[in-house]
Amino acid sequence: MPQEPEPERDGARAARRQQFTEAARAERPDLTLLCLLIGAEADPALDEAGRDAVQIELDRLAGLLPYAPAGGPGAWARNVAELLGTRCGFGGSPADYRRLESSLLHEVLRRRRGLPILLSVVWMEVARRAGAPVYGVALPGHFVVGFGDPAGSHVLADPFAGGRPLTDEDAELLVAGATGEPLSARMMTPADPLEIVLRMLNNIRAWAQARPEHSAVQLWALELSLLLPSHPARLRHERAQLLVQRGEFLAGAAELEEYARVVEAVDAAGALAIRRQAAAARAMLN
Repeated sequence: MPQEPEPERDGARAARRQQFTEAARAERPDLTLLCLLIGAEADPALDEAGRDAVQIELDRLAGLLPYAPAGGPGAWARNVAELLGTRCGFGGSPADYRRLESSLLHEVLRRRRGLPILLSVVWMEVARRAGAPVYGVALPGHFVVGFGDPAGSHVLADPFAGGRPLTDEDAELLVAGATGEPLSARMMTPADPLEIVLRMLNNIRAWAQARPEHSAVQLWALELSLLLPSHPARLRHERAQLLVQRGEFLAGAAELEEYARVVEAVDAAGALAIRRQAAAARAMLN
């Protein structure tokens, strides 16, 4: 059975999650804050002072960029790539996919290595602070950034490759390599902060799911996902199953029964199967 958390730590976690919930439901969600609250779930030592230090570092990096460079989106992309990719050494490699730190903003800033989506967050938050027209592009399998007008003149860059500029043909190849599908206009739509956060949490869940010894990481990633205003309903089922796997049979069974009530109206057979799972979980206590 998993050990109970210490009361103080449990209280701190509850406070962080309340802050996460409020930030996710704000009129304009603060992407950096949400990323840092994710980081604090993985590393409770990342306190408010540590989170402030990350904000200060992003401000510092933004201050190194020239203001309103001549040359439009292309100039912004080149300047940010020269600063972050060349001078600061931010980038990624296949090995970074094997590390949880690659999905945590404060660690990516420290190590200057990370997954494409976290490196893109660094690019976006630094460039935004400097006044750049920047946005995230959630291509399937590979997150990148755009500068300029998404519906007009714009430039794409790949922070994972140090800020390498991407042509439309490059973007098509990335999508084809990840999904086998053609690039669509929908894929080029700017990603909003909550879409980015959910994708980050999905990455963390996938990392932990492949490593059963890290089921606690999978659990908190699920629980944060469920705090977002919009999330796939199946995540509730996944959380219930994970609780059972972790030996929390009563809690898992209760979650399964609640999920069965949710799906019963649209899938009576599926609800019955879920109730059987709940009964099996309760039987593990006998």
